[in-house]
Amino acid sequence: MTQYKVDKFYINGQWLTATSTDTFSLVNPATEECIADIAMAGIEDVDRAVSAAAEAFESYSQTTVEQRLGWFEALLEEYRRRADEMTQAMVEEMGCPLSFAREVQTPCGEGHIEVMIETLRNFEFEHMSPRGGTLLVHEPVGVCGLITPWNWPINQVVAKVLPSLASGCTCVLKPSEESPLSALLFAEMIDAAGFPAGAFNLINGNGAVAGDRLSSHPDVDLVSFTGSTRAGKLVQANAVDTVKRVVLELGGKSPNILFADADLASAVAISANACFSNSGQTCDAPTRLLVERPVYEQVKALLIAEAEATHVGDPAVEGNHIGPVVNRAQFDRIQQKIREGIDEGATLLAGGLGRPEGFDKGFYIRPTVFEVSHEMTVNREEIFGPVLCVMPFDTEEEAIKLANDTVYGLGGAVQSGDLDRARRVARKIRAGNISINGAAYDYDVPFGGMKQSGNGRENGVFGLHDFLDIKAIAV
Repeated sequence: MTQYKVDKFYINGQWLTATSTDTFSLVNPATEECIADIAMAGIEDVDRAVSAAAEAFESYSQTTVEQRLGWFEALLEEYRRRADEMTQAMVEEMGCPLSFAREVQTPCGEGHIEVMIETLRNFEFEHMSPRGGTLLVHEPVGVCGLITPWNWPINQVVAKVLPSLASGCTCVLKPSEESPLSALLFAEMIDAAGFPAGAFNLINGNGAVAGDRLSSHPDVDLVSFTGSTRAGKLVQANAVDTVKRVVLELGGKSPNILFADADLASAVAISANACFSNSGQTCDAPTRLLVERPVYEQVKALLIAEAEATHVGDPAVEGNHIGPVVNRAQFDRIQQKIREGIDEGATLLAGGLGRPEGFDKGFYIRPTVFEVSHEMTVNREEIFGPVLCVMPFDTEEEAIKLANDTVYGLGGAVQSGDLDRARRVARKIRAGNISINGAAYDYDVPFGGMKQSGNGRENGVFGLHDFLDIKAIAV
């Protein structure tokens, strides 16, 4: 088993003992047993990490693209070498099923590093203005505070750290205290790749202390945050005094429009998997299924069968199943939301309250399907668990109106045998990412939201731009 440096932070190229004595008991969500006591940063720990990044910025910002490419290529080699350890870390810390972690979660790190190498090789940090005569220079913003969630641990870490380092910025990463192991392992990879001391720093801590200090620190120039809309608003408020640049990727309640001309068996399987995968802990999961009325009853029957066939199992075991949700608080919150759905009159089609049959411990949730009306709370609020809401629509215009009637705008989906219609509808959905007939996104595709799902974009060249200022030099 990998020996994680759970009692230390990575600051200025060294593993340092925390000055704070606070710790966090990391619990394996499948066994409910404590697997590590994680050091938690106090204000002094945040300050010394930011100071290291600020001191390093002067020299790191002047490194060449060729130098950065060398470090990124070394990082890619190191990541590939330790990929199995990364998989195991996510199984232990968040209960991600072994097969899903290995085949879906862990490859995100390698994929994003490959894309950032491609981006660096091709990006023009200096070029002339459209009419010529003025030199446009893309320069790193400065010191970046990066705050990441637990649900896609390494994906969200690399989506922020890579563009920061590629742009010439220095950074302080604060991963979720619920998923520290994968981040600690990644810090070891950064160190082994040879990035200069202070370019990348890692602290563990909670939002109330470490997150608050990092997002309000006067020497931090940019904050990139992924998490709930509620927490994102606090981060944005903290940044006001020093007018920091703020990049937010927040919550969602994504619509999935299923037309009658779709391949119903395939479309329902795609819809159920997209909602239940990762135990429903995906910010852009399409959790509102809108079905054209002529096939509504047929789709409901297929959906019930898919939910009942979705296996819940031990994350440490190979297989095509979903695992527990991340912790007791999340388990209790989802149970409360299911209870609210029942109490407000939603029809329970599958799943429901309590653990799945055969489980007396672990934070396992029954894959749940509700038939709802549009205004129900269960259909309006993000649940972040394997809970799907379904309702009918009559016209294309009604489907679009229902899809857009939400404060969120992160993701969406359209299922139809008519691709022209699917594209037309996709263009009218107010969200940052739309999948047609289950299509997946490559690692170079921009990801981010509209409305209260955030601002800015991550991945590839689109993510790089958020970490760069543009300077015009006219001669």
